Amino acid sequence: MRVLSIILILLAALAALFLVDRLGLWAERRGWIYWRKRKSSSNALGSITLELQTLFESGKARHVIEAKREPKKDTPDPGSGSA
Repeated sequence: MRVLSIILILLAALAALFLVDRLGLWAERRGWIYWRKRKSSSNALGSITLELQTLFESGKARHVIEAKREPKKDTPDPGSGSA
């Protein structure tokens, strides 16, 4: 009897995980979350991390965020040998 109840609990847990996965895929199709099919860009994650860091360490990370937001400039490679 005890083995049967353990098997039923495991089957119920697997069914619940399957339903959560299907719900996640449905929400991903609607564009609400990133679940399995689409991945968020690491650049977005980095930007969120920097913004959170400015909340906690406002003076330290401000220059990093300002540098990230500035458009990139074409600078010559210092090792290229052209002067």
